[in-house]
Amino acid sequence: MSTTIRTGVLAALAVAGLTAGAALTAAPAGAAPKAAPRFLTASQLPPHPTGWTAGPVTDGVPVELEYCFGEALLAYDIRHRDFRTELETNAQQIVVVVGDSAKAEALARRLDREVRRCALWAGADPEIEAEYRTYGTLPVEEGARVHAVHTRAAWGATDIDLTSVGRDGSTVTLVRWGQMGDFSDAPVKAFKKTTTTAVDKLY
Repeated sequence: MSTTIRTGVLAALAVAGLTAGAALTAAPAGAAPKAAPRFLTASQLPPHPTGWTAGPVTDGVPVELEYCFGEALLAYDIRHRDFRTELETNAQQIVVVVGDSAKAEALARRLDREVRRCALWAGADPEIEAEYRTYGTLPVEEGARVHAVHTRAAWGATDIDLTSVGRDGSTVTLVRWGQMGDFSDAPVKAFKKTTTTAVDKLY
């Protein structure tokens, strides 16, 4: 499925161009402590010629994801990890531990919607064109879904982002990868592997 739209602010498409340690909202009273979810390592990102550098696990929503997902994540404590290369390619992972599986399922569904909604937001700027595609679901734990957004600016800038949302029980993780380019530059197969690893290694 492919939908071509226009959006108002390029910065609004942080999806065009959620974490490992412990990312927790309060657990139900009397609940047994649960091991902290684990994050991706640099070697588990899609291969890049310069290699990846992983930052520390940090509290909060990374700036690249604030515009599209900040509102959906307001009620939660978020932890994230940033990844960088020597060129323009970058990535982020966030992890959210929710109170129970039902709430986590609802959050994952909302984050999936937010990827497309962010791309579809009609702003006032006619100089940005965005195209959204879905790359389907992955059979890992309670499932994951992979999305892509390509943006093209009237002044020539073009960016491609891959975003996935997955869930393991009461924990949700979102992974974003982005660089300059278009759909032909997106390492979809490798990103699906990264997503599967991200969800599978949470616990």
